[in-house]
Amino acid sequence: METCPPTRSQPAIRDLPEQSRPRERLINLGRSNLEDRELLAILLGSGTGKESALGLAGKILGLCRHQLGHLGQIHVRQLAQIPGIGPAKAVKILAALELGKRCLESKTEEQPQIRGSADVFTHCKNLFLHKNHEIFAIALLNQANRILGIEQISEGGINFTAADPRIILRLVLDYRACGLILMHNHPSGQLQPSDADRSLTQKIESAARYLDVRVLDHLIFAQHRYFSFADAGLLIGASPSSNP
Repeated sequence: METCPPTRSQPAIRDLPEQSRPRERLINLGRSNLEDRELLAILLGSGTGKESALGLAGKILGLCRHQLGHLGQIHVRQLAQIPGIGPAKAVKILAALELGKRCLESKTEEQPQIRGSADVFTHCKNLFLHKNHEIFAIALLNQANRILGIEQISEGGINFTAADPRIILRLVLDYRACGLILMHNHPSGQLQPSDADRSLTQKIESAARYLDVRVLDHLIFAQHRYFSFADAGLLIGASPSSNP
């Protein structure tokens, strides 16, 4: 006697159109545009032979009457009793809820604000100190000129390193930065920018303008000294002694 395969209450996520799958929707639309059920389905990762991850997520929400605030009060054993959940998935859900709670409770340390080249030197000099080869890095700033992140772009030889503007602009988009500061070191101790330094700066400035992002400065580090393109008036539209 042949047995029929179990039927699902709804299609498996892999059978949905790609643009309708929770993970792809989060990537394309952002996490804030997903329903609670979709976010839970991403955490679950997979369903069972009879229930899709979205179906299991619906049952979890039903357990807490569709109020996420109550979900955090449910014991791991209650979640694990839902068919298809089990202890491993129950623990993963409650761990995610606890992380979210801690994020809300934690006080985000305010990032340093850049008011001029001296601030850049103070906050970034350790990246280049005692290096015997060139390093190229960038500082990404928000609209208030506070540092969002510092990223090393490349390492080179004793007197040369390359910086791909495409990589830099991709990081600008990833950080949603409004301002950009270029940085590299001269292990020789020579502070004056080379023709290659000037050319690269202009190339990145021109490319950044298409994203409405300003290159606020380009610093050359030489141990405990530095040279600032902005202070020297070498940036597009900059005047001597200008600051970010």
